[in-house]
Order: sequence, then structure tokens, then C-alpha cells
Amino acid sequence: MLSFKQFFRSSLGRKLIMSMTGLFLCLFLVVHLGGNLTLFAGDEGYTFNIYAHFMTHFPPVTAIAYLLYFSILVHAFYALALTVRNRRARPVKYAVASKANARWASLNMGFLGSIIFLFLVIHMSNFWGRYMFTEGTYREYRKDLLTGKITNTVYVPEFPDFEYAVTMEGNTEVVRAKDLYGIVTESFSMLWYVLLYLVAMVAVSYHMYHGFQSAFQTAGLASRKYTPVIQFTGIWIFAIIIPLAFASMPIVFYIKSLM
Repeated sequence: MLSFKQFFRSSLGRKLIMSMTGLFLCLFLVVHLGGNLTLFAGDEGYTFNIYAHFMTHFPPVTAIAYLLYFSILVHAFYALALTVRNRRARPVKYAVASKANARWASLNMGFLGSIIFLFLVIHMSNFWGRYMFTEGTYREYRKDLLTGKITNTVYVPEFPDFEYAVTMEGNTEVVRAKDLYGIVTESFSMLWYVLLYLVAMVAVSYHMYHGFQSAFQTAGLASRKYTPVIQFTGIWIFAIIIPLAFASMPIVFYIKSLM
């Protein structure tokens, strides 16, 4: 019988770790998309900037975020380890490679994952890094609670360690927050970044097309009864709808920047 340590060093153990971290990352995609769709609220970043502050300063969410970063690194590490091990096991390629029963995505998971990982490094340094570790700019939003009307202006903090504040002035809610919405708007006005984002979403689509179903199979969570549901969810939700929804953001903002 394999010990716990030996099991997670085995090919099956590594695949199980990849499947579990992969499913966790799938869950993150859903949550992240839900928050990012507030970019389309039409309120000049009022909802999105409140969401951004909550997601980066609420302790339970912060703890989950660090678990997310750890999962990304573990997923990438074991993917690399499995790729190297498979190549060493078959250093010479077959003279004729049969692809009749294999999808392109399943044969290029390492390549797709590399694109996604590179994008994540650039994406997080540009958004999360700038938001958390640079001085940045702030916005002041005034929302009339009776009419729902929102106005906003640039806000200059009175104190160097200011982060966020919500106050009331009569029927008016005043929110002062760091402007991640402005960073998003600026980034999505650059064609090269928009194209990078779209390429990454294509890679995510293909990666999910194979990876979502594969993760359930490796974890032993697939059965004849639920396989059609898993396939439908993997293809339509994670490989089509979610990447398209993410891709719509840079496209819409880039078009707006041209007007």
C-alpha cells in the first residue's frame, strides 16, 4: 500500500491534485465573473469600486485569495511535473501520431496552461498589483438615495493612509474609494492588452473544454448518470459562456475608448 507521501508523488496522486485545484479554480472563475460584471453597471465604477475594496480588505475573502494563489502555483507546478514525466517516459515521438480519438485541447493542455499562467502574471500585476501597492487615484461618489442618481468626482485623500470611507449627508450616501475602475478603463483602452486578454480567453476556453470533464473523471466524481450534465456544464458554461463573458469586457471598454 502506498503511503500518503508516495501517493501524492505518483502520477495518479499528481493528477488528483491537479483535478482538485482545477475545480477550485473553476469555482473562482464563476465568482470572479460575477464581480467583474459590475463593470457594466453603468455607474462610472461606483458598484465595481465598492466590490473591489470588499474583495481586497474583507479578511475571509483575503484568506481565500491566498488559497487561490497557492492553488494556481500548485496546479501549474504539477502540470509541469506531469508534462516532464510523460516526455521522459516517451522521449521519442511515435512515427505516426493518431489523433482520431483525441481532442486538440487534450493534447495541448500544457501549452494552453502556459498562456493562461503568463496572462495571470501580467493581469494580476497590472490590476491587483497597481491597486494594492501603488498610490493610485480615488473617486468620490454621491448617491441620492431617494432618486438613485449618482455623481462622481476625483477625490484627493486628506490623510496618506486613507483607503475607503462611507458617510451620509442627509439623503446622500458619500463613498470615497480607490479607483480600480479607472485602471480597468485605462488598460482596456490599449489594443495590445485587449488582444492579450482575448488570446488568454481563447486559451481558457480550450483549457476548460478538456480540463473540466477530465477533473471530474480523475477525482472519481463522474458517473454514467451525471456525465451528460458534466459535459454540458464543461462545454457550454466553462468553455463558451464564461470566456465569452470575460472577453466582452475588454471589447466593450475598448470600443468606448474610441468614441
